[in-house]
Amino acid sequence: MCGIFAVYNHKKAAKITYEGLFGLQHRGQESTGIVTSDGSKVYKDKCKGMGLVSEVYVETNKEAKEGQVALEDLIGSMAVGHVRYSTTGSSSEKNAQPITITHKNDVYAIVHNGNLTNYCKLKSKLEDQGSVLNTSSDTEIILHLLIKSRKNSLEGKVYDVLEKIRGAYSFVLMANDELIAVRDPHGFRPLSLGKLDDAYVIASETCAFDQIGAEHIRDVMPGEVLKISQGYEKSVFLPERPHKFCIFEYIYLARPNSYVFGEYVHGVREEFGRRLFKEHPVDADIIVPVPDSGTYAAWGYSQKSGTMLKFGLSRNHYIPRTFIQPDSRSKGVELKLSPVKKILRDKKVVLVDDSIVRATTMGKIVRMVKDSGAKEVHVRISSPPITHPCYYGIDTPTKEELIASSKTVEEIKDFIKADSLGYLSKEGMLRCTRRCKKEFCTACFDGKYPVL
Repeated sequence: MCGIFAVYNHKKAAKITYEGLFGLQHRGQESTGIVTSDGSKVYKDKCKGMGLVSEVYVETNKEAKEGQVALEDLIGSMAVGHVRYSTTGSSSEKNAQPITITHKNDVYAIVHNGNLTNYCKLKSKLEDQGSVLNTSSDTEIILHLLIKSRKNSLEGKVYDVLEKIRGAYSFVLMANDELIAVRDPHGFRPLSLGKLDDAYVIASETCAFDQIGAEHIRDVMPGEVLKISQGYEKSVFLPERPHKFCIFEYIYLARPNSYVFGEYVHGVREEFGRRLFKEHPVDADIIVPVPDSGTYAAWGYSQKSGTMLKFGLSRNHYIPRTFIQPDSRSKGVELKLSPVKKILRDKKVVLVDDSIVRATTMGKIVRMVKDSGAKEVHVRISSPPITHPCYYGIDTPTKEELIASSKTVEEIKDFIKADSLGYLSKEGMLRCTRRCKKEFCTACFDGKYPVL
């Protein structure tokens, strides 16, 4: 998952990046960092920390408490920033990004969203060659491969790296006075280019552009190597590969107001809900979304069914997204959601959510709704059963922990103690987008991994 943001040619690059990362906070809540450059010096010391963007950064040193970073110390018109959700590498400050490396007086800084599937093999080879790795993050591998390249230009070094790495990667590299943005040839993770006055901005999602008032120009294309230097952009494309966009961006990861893979996320989620009713109708009293990721699918389900949507579960927005927390997910849901008992009492309820992983969370929600006096609770999920782990940047559990890998829908229904359970079919899900169904990665639902 993770969120990346970069700015080129803005006198308040650090402040703009700080604000852009606010718009991407949903993509990672463990740590954050910003590295800046004035074209001759990279400001990489005391630039990151554990926690939310609002917890790590303050405007001035006068405001800063221990462990906080003052934006006034991050000088320059270029910046790269990151919010982290750990997949490869533990949740610790040493793994917080941007990750930097110094080689022959050049300083490189990188931010990355995705997962390198050949990380272990590359790590072992680099260590055998004498490389000393300071983190357990696959992102650092990219930098070590970069400085080992014998090519003279930065672009040449990047192309050398891209010949060696495999998997899902959208990353931005900052060096000297240029930025290079790269998206893997399959396009697993989104990456977009925008403009703010005379500055270029790059972000994982377009919602970050809304946060700073920037114009979305276009997506960085799958396989594109985009160089921004001296006020212009120049692109080279890697050999074409079949597109494998992550369908889970639509299901859960991305913000509803983002424009991802050529469509607005909220529109796809609403269509998930309409299709879900078509496949699994219920004659109910109310439709209740599990906030927030189930809200738009619930709205679509309500539209198609003609049954009123009611917010019978209230979310505490001071509790982070439980799916992307590295631990305590089960406890998190009890703190995050509260029943609105007057709405639920004596009602036949359809609960709409985006996915079921282990099913412990949904079991708690069903119990919460029934304890509030609901007559019946019917669960509808706007994605197919998750049967396989993701290796492309989502921290799903091992196959053994995924309840749908070993239990039937009927058995899961009994486990969560729902009156009925219906999942959106894979075919139905793929029909909800305007893109060809072959352009999406659905490995978490069918085990067909595009890259190993």
